[in-house]
Amino acid sequence: MKPTNTSDPTYFHKVVDCQWACPAHTPVPEYIRLIAHGRYTEAFLINWESNVFPGILGRTCDRPCEPACRRGRVEEKPVAICRLKRVAADNRGVVDHLIPRKGPGNGKRVALIGAGPASLTVARDLLPLGYDCVLIERDRKAGGLMRKNIPSFRLPVAVLDEETDRILDMGATPRFGEEITSMKALLDEGFDAIFVGTGAPRGKDLNVPGRKEASDNVHIGTDFLSAVSFRHIEEIGKRVVVIGGGNTAMDCCRTALRLGADSVTVTVRSPRADMKASPWEIEDAEREGIPILDNHAPKEFRLEGGKLVAVVFEKMRAEYDDTGKRRLVPTGEPDVVIPCDDVLMAVGQENSFPWIERDIGIDFDVREAPVVGKVDFQSTRPGVFFGGDAAWGPENIIWAVAHGHQAAISIDLYCQGQDLMQRPAPTTTLISQKMGIHEWSYDNDPTNSRRLNVPHADPALALRDLSMEVELGFDPGQALLESRRCLNCDIQTVFSTNLCIECDGCVDICPVDCITFTPNAEEAELRQMLRVPAQNTDQDLYVSDTLPTARVMVKDEDVCLHCGLCAERCPTGAWDMQKFLYNEAHASTARLPEQEKKHVA
Repeated sequence: MKPTNTSDPTYFHKVVDCQWACPAHTPVPEYIRLIAHGRYTEAFLINWESNVFPGILGRTCDRPCEPACRRGRVEEKPVAICRLKRVAADNRGVVDHLIPRKGPGNGKRVALIGAGPASLTVARDLLPLGYDCVLIERDRKAGGLMRKNIPSFRLPVAVLDEETDRILDMGATPRFGEEITSMKALLDEGFDAIFVGTGAPRGKDLNVPGRKEASDNVHIGTDFLSAVSFRHIEEIGKRVVVIGGGNTAMDCCRTALRLGADSVTVTVRSPRADMKASPWEIEDAEREGIPILDNHAPKEFRLEGGKLVAVVFEKMRAEYDDTGKRRLVPTGEPDVVIPCDDVLMAVGQENSFPWIERDIGIDFDVREAPVVGKVDFQSTRPGVFFGGDAAWGPENIIWAVAHGHQAAISIDLYCQGQDLMQRPAPTTTLISQKMGIHEWSYDNDPTNSRRLNVPHADPALALRDLSMEVELGFDPGQALLESRRCLNCDIQTVFSTNLCIECDGCVDICPVDCITFTPNAEEAELRQMLRVPAQNTDQDLYVSDTLPTARVMVKDEDVCLHCGLCAERCPTGAWDMQKFLYNEAHASTARLPEQEKKHVA
């Protein structure tokens, strides 16, 4: 193998697995260390810079960072990264004076359709550059699907209002309570650019016998949650069946309990292992006593006297071909009949663009989804951009934020007449953590503590109150214990070939045997030659230049604990522990003078 090019910013970025997995590339270990030291405001600002909604995402994020967490490779559960984010948001000090405001006007007007997370992120990035950002939203308040589809027992309204208002207070121009019915008419208003962040607002339906006749008691899940959010629905039948296996289904079933249902049953067509809902969302539903029946395909809505009385299900089993593609086939078992008064249908969401004329240069594919560039987020009509669920269908909040950051860069480049594919580079630093010969400026002793459970409200009270937050969050003491479980993956082991005397002291002391001195070879062979074969090809090998003995140093980045013992044992300082900080470029900082960048960050 060739020596590793550690000057490539993507190399060490990939080693920081949690940050690499985060769509917004939040510097996770950096803010967790700050939380461990009680510096909640700084931790909050790091999150606000990258993921924009620390309090919201600290409660509702789909947590792509946690399955990637290195702690999950040495014990069963990863660091509670998401809930530590909430700690920073809940315990921060006053930050209003640290939030930038709209810069001196640059004469450019940008329309942002929909005031959900993607559009709000675009506004947050463009306002400091002097853009007039006009947020057009059919509802009376900002938030989009965060407000309409996430129940208040998971996301308190006060938290939502605070974090959306923070961006409005930067200087955005709201046009709330206004629904766009014609893109052509909006284009005629003369905006310099338009961003579409309307989400995937249309819930999917099922065409099964009895559906039309039972329509009074069959509710589309997203519509149901919206109606509850705006208090258009305040009660439901005593027996409720929820059809669907995603996070919307979990929100629907838990909401139904709080509206007075005596029994709520969730049914899923697929095996439980294939459910789309996050594992913790499933756990929360089952903690509240809601059964989840997998392999149940709805076959008929049964009515008596014109009224819905039950749903009939056909039992299924999954068969997988050699490529892993799944096919659901009937088992031949007797049908399952579940009595009910109401059904909540949560079988997916999709885009809806009846208001975009098809003769204005915006192309749509066969699925009636807009044709959007994967890098620049621009549609086939220059100056019109899409992001969030409106671009490629349902994802989640953190993906919408990531889309918003990238779309803002494109809008800025477009309005400046520059090439949209010339993206600004991230900023990186790599700094030694030495405070002595063998002392470091970070706590490098990995704890053996197990992941803490987040405290929950008393179910007897929570299930009677639609607005009572169920998760109470970590207190500062619990946050300290949990933050210490972080393995500081951004503190990199940096090797200097010219200082190594090949004493193998680092090999002897490494607690996970991730360092090997060996003759070089092609990657596949080299991976098998290590003291512990490196099986995870998704993570790189760190390979040195050739040493005097013609060997190379090879470190398996997949299992390294970043404990620093190799650097402490090394008698020549060939190993050093250096903090790598990666900050994704945003429009709000890419063009500002250096002194202003520091202020914004």
